[in-house]
Amino acid sequence: MIKRELYLKKIRSLIGKDIIKVLTGIRRCGKSSMLKLIIDELIEEGINRENIILINFESAKYMDIDSSAKLNKLIKNLICDLKGTIYLFFDEIQNVKNWEKLINSYRIDLDAEIFITGSNANLLSGELATLIAGRYIEIKIYPFSFKESLKLKKEYDSKKHGLKKYDSKKHDLKKFFLEYLKYGGMPLVLQLNPNEKIDYLRDLYNSIILKDIVYRNKIREVDLFDKLIKFLMDNIGHTFSAKSISKFFKSENRIVSRDTIYNYLIFLQDACLIHKVQREDLIGKKILKIHEKYYFTDHGFNETIAGKNTENIAQILENIVYMEFLRHGYEIYVGKINNSEIDFICKKYERTIYVQVSYLLASKKTVEREFNSLLKIKDNHEKIIISMDEVNFSQKGIKHLNIIDFLKSSDF
Repeated sequence: MIKRELYLKKIRSLIGKDIIKVLTGIRRCGKSSMLKLIIDELIEEGINRENIILINFESAKYMDIDSSAKLNKLIKNLICDLKGTIYLFFDEIQNVKNWEKLINSYRIDLDAEIFITGSNANLLSGELATLIAGRYIEIKIYPFSFKESLKLKKEYDSKKHGLKKYDSKKHDLKKFFLEYLKYGGMPLVLQLNPNEKIDYLRDLYNSIILKDIVYRNKIREVDLFDKLIKFLMDNIGHTFSAKSISKFFKSENRIVSRDTIYNYLIFLQDACLIHKVQREDLIGKKILKIHEKYYFTDHGFNETIAGKNTENIAQILENIVYMEFLRHGYEIYVGKINNSEIDFICKKYERTIYVQVSYLLASKKTVEREFNSLLKIKDNHEKIIISMDEVNFSQKGIKHLNIIDFLKSSDF
């Protein structure tokens, strides 16, 4: 289990403060492991192990704890003889009814550090947010980045075969990147063989769709819902609207209302499976309300369902780059400048980066297209092009980066 410093650094700064730490993210992206990493660090700092209480609501041990009353009874029994600060870790708390008021009461009544996780992006949009406004911080956890995957791969191989230095050999590094491009960064995937990877990702995908979306939202037309997801997978990197999706279904002799499509898209976002990216007009300086893009939290699901990651490399590269900037806390928009499109406008504090993503700058026409779009932007913010080329095409103040070098970098 590797230390995920990108998240641990944020969490360490919050310990000791009267703030509920809320970790959200897609199912099986590593939230439970993050809790264990935090617990390990607390024990290393001398915190009494008995004062640390971890409850995973997906464990058979706590399967009957499905209400706030039952949870409160359990916690009272566990803490009755404890002295000093108590560290409460609640994993997948959305499985407990009316948990919000109980968690808020623990913040008020107990000398406690509280950590909760959930697999729903909507976890904080309801009563909890109202009850503890200003008293919680959300840390969004994502599947492993390429850099984290590489680190875990080294750790895994060093235990199994002896250390293999992927980053010292370009061939091995590129080979591993192609594997990451195909199967994504869900933590367990790295330890499985190719057939097992697909089986695992398919089972995980079905679990997310059924448990976190279909059952929770009482979706009846599951086949229609599946078609929408496949449409999104086929159109990564393309802008479209609910109207264009509705036309797609109409071409397949299915009449689907725009409201239904909007609801389905929201359900997918709430389950942390997809992310919506709005467009920004760089001339009018306004956010456009139609024709968004959607990206998947983990592109490995695309290989499982559509089986085309190596055919649609340009789309998958764009998905990977989007998620990398998202991990590092950027607000991301699709840029529009006259008739040209900028793949990403990435904003964080005072920093803005304009980004174009291309598979290969294989022709003069491709080079001109990618560079000219960025050259139309007249401000002095950073402008970069990311591709799989190993030759550096940087020119006219625009930086060109090989995608592996970009993903290994920490300069965000």
